[in-house]
Amino acid sequence: MSRGGTVREVERRILHHLHGHRTRIHLTQIHAHFLRHHLHQSNHILSHFVSVCGSLRKMDYAHLVFLQTQHPNILLYNSMIKGYSLSPPFQMSLNMFHAMKKHGIWPDEFTFAPVLKSCSNLCDVRFGKTIHCQVVSLGFYRFSGVRIGLVEMYVNCGKIKDAYKVFDEMPERNVIVWNLMIRGCCETGNVDMGYKLFKEMRERSVVTWNTMLSCLSKSGRKGEASKVFHEMCDNGFEPDEATIVTMLPVCACLGEDEIGQWIHEYAKSSKLYEKHVSVGNSLVDFYCKRALVDAALMVFNDMPLKNVVSWNAMISGLAFNGEVEKGLALFDEMMNNGLHPNESTFVGVLTCCVHSGSVQRGRDLFSSMVSNHQIVPKLEHYGCMVDLLGRGGLVKEAYELIKSMPMKPNAALWGALLSSCHNHGDMELAEVAVKEVIVLEPWNSGNYVLLSNIYAEKGKWDEVEKVRLLMMESKINKAAGQSMIR
Repeated sequence: MSRGGTVREVERRILHHLHGHRTRIHLTQIHAHFLRHHLHQSNHILSHFVSVCGSLRKMDYAHLVFLQTQHPNILLYNSMIKGYSLSPPFQMSLNMFHAMKKHGIWPDEFTFAPVLKSCSNLCDVRFGKTIHCQVVSLGFYRFSGVRIGLVEMYVNCGKIKDAYKVFDEMPERNVIVWNLMIRGCCETGNVDMGYKLFKEMRERSVVTWNTMLSCLSKSGRKGEASKVFHEMCDNGFEPDEATIVTMLPVCACLGEDEIGQWIHEYAKSSKLYEKHVSVGNSLVDFYCKRALVDAALMVFNDMPLKNVVSWNAMISGLAFNGEVEKGLALFDEMMNNGLHPNESTFVGVLTCCVHSGSVQRGRDLFSSMVSNHQIVPKLEHYGCMVDLLGRGGLVKEAYELIKSMPMKPNAALWGALLSSCHNHGDMELAEVAVKEVIVLEPWNSGNYVLLSNIYAEKGKWDEVEKVRLLMMESKINKAAGQSMIR
């Protein structure tokens, strides 16, 4: 066999191993193999090696190998640029592009798409526009992949007009670029334009339907989202995980229990329920929002996979539906199973304490956030505690907790204290609370009326008049028929 034949055979074996199923385990062995056969300067072999490193997120290793190359060509540089465009640090992709040009190697049609991808990931629209100019001047604008890269870069940088200009100039548009434009329109607030593009499409993918469903749902147009979902099913498209996660909150909001239950059955029959924990989580959330607690518990108990979101959804759902003892018991079960709660877990379980009046349990849980779980309480947690203490008549303790907060309390938190002061007759502290609410909500006439009522109950008529004059000076009118009690 000739030497050339031997080299080709070695190359064939190396490429076979490179693209095999156990590449991650054998990456160093494959490297050693082509070193032993003196192929470490073969741009052909190295470009494949770098591509595999990129797919395995091993670009640091690829870079070390690249630095040993004496005469890298466009093929190898393109592999390096693409590899760095797949995962951070994306700037390295642009650095490699500059290095390539510095060494006198000019880009080809395969260079620009990954460079634009990196610009997109970095939101570097300035350099992206420079690349756009180079693409046009070098004659690569006709390539579909390059134009799609430009559209994606402009969309991700929020430059929808620039994206539309490229899109409008494309002689042929595949479903990928249509999806990008729909998403870009919706993310920049032009949902009507996104919907118009969606309706103009001749060919759609499941991603197209999911993109439109998500855009309509997030923009509050849930009725239209429901209509599009029915259209999707009527056109023979099978919902996937993303479809279900998007549509179940829509069904909950619209009260479409039958559709939600149909989605449940579909998820079970299509095995999505078993494969994706997010589907189970969404079903639990849906049933809890529809006050179907037994159905939510059935889903939760049947879930083959659970994560902390699953437990949070069920605990919060039980709290929301007044099943507070079950919520507290589920939290205990979660702890006994060795799971680690997060911020949302404590919002849910503290809410259970609020509705069950479990003051001491709430105190203990609040204290354990930092001491046992290294979770710094946020406004939501302080709000739960103020509500819990206030409902229990411990308004002074609630006030002291507010004063001890490391962050500035909001109007809702002072409002919770104010409500408790009214319920328990602490007019002095109510006066303090309502003044704080007025500072945070100077436009709310109800706060002024409430302060005026507090002064009237205490016989401070001069103060009542001052509040009335303040409202007049601030041009604040009392809202007719509005309750002043929070």
